Order: sequence, then C-alpha cells, then structure tokens
Amino acid sequence: MSRMGSGPVNKRSKFGRKERIFGYSVIIPYVAYTAIFWGYPFVWMLILAFTKWNFFSKPRFVWFDNFLKMFTDKVFLQIILNTLNFLAYLIPMILISSLLFALALKKVKFGRTFIMLSFLVANVSSGVAYSLLFSNLFAVNGPVNRVFDALFGVTIPWFSNPQLAIFSICLIITWKFIGYYGLILYAGIQQIPQSLYEAAELDGANKKVLFWKITLPLINPSLVTVTVLAIMLTFGIFTEPYLITGGGPMQRTTTFMIYMYDTAFKRIDPSYATTVAVVTALLSYGLVTLIRKTFEREVSFV
Repeated sequence: MSRMGSGPVNKRSKFGRKERIFGYSVIIPYVAYTAIFWGYPFVWMLILAFTKWNFFSKPRFVWFDNFLKMFTDKVFLQIILNTLNFLAYLIPMILISSLLFALALKKVKFGRTFIMLSFLVANVSSGVAYSLLFSNLFAVNGPVNRVFDALFGVTIPWFSNPQLAIFSICLIITWKFIGYYGLILYAGIQQIPQSLYEAAELDGANKKVLFWKITLPLINPSLVTVTVLAIMLTFGIFTEPYLITGGGPMQRTTTFMIYMYDTAFKRIDPSYATTVAVVTALLSYGLVTLIRKTFEREVSFV
C-alpha cells in the first residue's frame, strides 16, 4: 500500500521541483538586470552624494557638505525659481491644449485614427531635430518674425527676452506632448457613460453645464495623471533650453538637468551634481504628492 501511494507523491514533488526551477530561471535574469543597472547605480549615487570626487581621485567622504552647499548656491536657488516659472506656463498650456484636443477628437467622425497618429508623430520625434527647427522658425530673422513684421510692423524677441524665452520653450514642449496627453484625456472622456449626458439633457442641462458638472469632474483621474506627468516633465527639461537658449538669457531658462550636466562634466564635480539630482527628485516627488492629495478625487460612474 505504501509503495502504491508513493508514486503520485513523487510525481508531484518532481513537478513542483520543475516549476521552481522554471520560476527561478525566469526571475534570476530580471533580478540580475535590476541589480546591475538599477541597484548598483542607486548605491553609487548615494555614495557620491556624501563624498567629494572628480572622476579621477579617490572618493572622499564629506557627509552633508554637498547638501549644505546648496543653501548658499545662488544658481541652484535661481533654478528653483526658473522651475516654478516653467510650471506656471507649462501646466495650464498642457492641460488646456490637451483637453481641447480630446474634446475635438470626440467630435470627429471620420479619420480619427489618422489624426491621433499625426499628433503622436511629434511625441516620438527627435528632441534635437525639432529644437533646431523651432529655433530657426522663431529666430530674430526667422519666418515667424518676418510674418509679424509684414502684418504688424514688429518683431518679437522669442528667445532673448527671459519671460518670452520660457514661454517659447513651454510652447514647443506643449506642441510635442499635446497628442500624448490629449489621448489620456480622450480615454477618460470615453469612459463616461452616455446615459449620464442623456439624463442631464432631459433635466434641461445645456452644454456648459454638461462640461462643468459631468465631463470635468469625471475625468479627474486623467487630469491628475496629465498634471503629474507634466510636473515630472518640467523637472526633467533639458534638450530644448540647452540647444535653443543654452540656459540663458541671464540663466532664466537654466533647468535642473542643465545644471547637473554642467556641474558634472564642465565643472568636473559629479558629487555635487549627484546631490542636486537627489534633491531634485525629492522636490519633484513632494510636489507630485501635494498635487495628488489636493486635487485627486475618487470617481464612480454608478
């Protein structure tokens, strides 16, 4: 009797052993990849933030000196103000343009897929290519200024005036991401049951009421998602201001990423650049958390 019962048990144990071997064979490459390309850089980042190193010498621990240095770093404080300035332009521009795109896309009956793909081309285009394109378009003697000069007799200093430079860069970034963020909002609008609109219309609601009382509140998760992505984008801006204005004029378009790059590779101070990166990530995380806690609402269609 014991021999007869041992057969199925052995088969189950062998099958379980094969499953474990297969599971480990799938997990180990991912764990190794994560340890090499994420774990090691993260540990090295923490070491750099508390040391002094210039690529060639041996790292020397300075503990919190790099963090204390930021409180007296006028450029770093200026970059915080620059980022707030970018946010003040970019968030409204992205939200409004993306929402208008999503609402317009909902009204389109033919060629909707083509329009989506057309707007997404900008999102996958080379940052270097379109930055050079727009820098030539908005140049002092560029096509845009020639049109303004012919029609109104004025030329606009798109990239030489500090506020206009920030506005112009935000305009370019909005052009790049309007299709991507617009599709996120469009997906949110599509989730709203048509019966809600029909019931509201029977109660005498007009289009303005439908938008403010139904559409806008019910796409709150999509709006918060787009806002969070736009905030993360703002803290990571590099290509456009670096190629178009070089961080000027008067360092007003210098961003955290430009400052990190210059500090690490031009001033040969990767330790302080890493510290700036850590603080930038914390500031971005803090702002995202604040936005979510302030504006995010639970939405139910029932």
